[in-house]
This record gives sequence, structure tokens and C-alpha cells, in this order.
Amino acid sequence: MGVYMPRTHTVKPASRKRPVNLTLSESLVTDLKDYTSNLSATAEELLTAYVVAQKQARSNHQQVADQAVASWNALHAQIGSFADEHSTL
Repeated sequence: MGVYMPRTHTVKPASRKRPVNLTLSESLVTDLKDYTSNLSATAEELLTAYVVAQKQARSNHQQVADQAVASWNALHAQIGSFADEHSTL
């Protein structure tokens, strides 16, 4: 029995396929034969899910950074900068 992975294809079904070299351990390939008869399709599905997750993580990280900047700018607008009181000019 395999691990359930939701289908998260972001690749268009008609997108061109391109051959690539992928090196896997012999024991992993042997084990994989018990779970899939199409290693290429399985690898593509899992890598697509990985890309989707990484894009979401990057987007979440950017949102957190944007919120921090907005909060800092609001604080600065409200009370100003500590350095303003200590200008050397």
C-alpha cells in the first residue's frame, strides 16, 4: 500500500516531456517496483507536489515579511525614529 498523495498537477497535460538523467540508488529502484509500474509518472507527480509546496512556502514567507515591513512602517509613522532625536547634523 502506497502513501496517499493528493493530485496537485500544475503542469498542463499537453506540456512537452523532456528526457533527463536521474540517478537513484539500486535498492530504492528495487523497492519502488513494489509501489509503481511507472517511475517517471510517479516522480513527476511527486516533484510537481514538491514544487507547489515550495511555491506556497515562499509565498507565505513573503507575506510574513511584507506584514513585518508594514508593521514597522506603521510604528515609524506613529512614533518616528529613535535616531531622529540624536542627529549629528
